[in-house]
Amino acid sequence: MKVVRGEADGTGLRVGIVVARFNEIVTTALLDGAVRALAQAGVADVDVTVVWVPGAFEIATVARRLALAGVDAVVCLGAVIRGETAHFDLVANEAARGIADVNRETGVPCIFEVLATEDLAQAQARAGGAHGNKGWEAAMAALEMAHVLRSLPEPVAR
Repeated sequence: MKVVRGEADGTGLRVGIVVARFNEIVTTALLDGAVRALAQAGVADVDVTVVWVPGAFEIATVARRLALAGVDAVVCLGAVIRGETAHFDLVANEAARGIADVNRETGVPCIFEVLATEDLAQAQARAGGAHGNKGWEAAMAALEMAHVLRSLPEPVAR
C-alpha cells in the first residue's frame, strides 16, 4: 500500500496569495497569518507573490493567472460579511465556484479561504481571534497540497 501525505516544508516552493481588499480589516489579518506561516515553513520571501484585488469575486481571475504562471500553490483570502441583501450569497457562492474551477482547470492547488460570516465579529474571530487564523491554516494547506501533487504520478492523457 502506498500512502501519500503532504508536508509543511515550503523550501523551494513558489506560492501566490490573492487577497481581497473589501473588508480589509479582516483580510489584512488573514494575509498576515498566511505570510507568517509560509515564512515559518521555509518559503523564501522572494518566492511569495501577494496580489490585492478589489473583492472576493475577483480572486479567481488572479488565482488562475498565478497558477498558469507556474506557482506551486495559490492561497485565496477574502471576507464576505452578510448584509441586508442577497449580494452576500451571490459573492460568496461565485467566489467559491470560481476558485474551485481554477483548481480543476489548472491542477494547481488553490486553497479557498474566503470567510463567509454573519457579522464582523465572526470574521475577526477567524482572522487571528478566538478561532485562530484561517489565513495561516490556508497557507499550510497550500504547502501540503503542493507536496501531495508532486508525490502523485502525472496524469495520463486519455
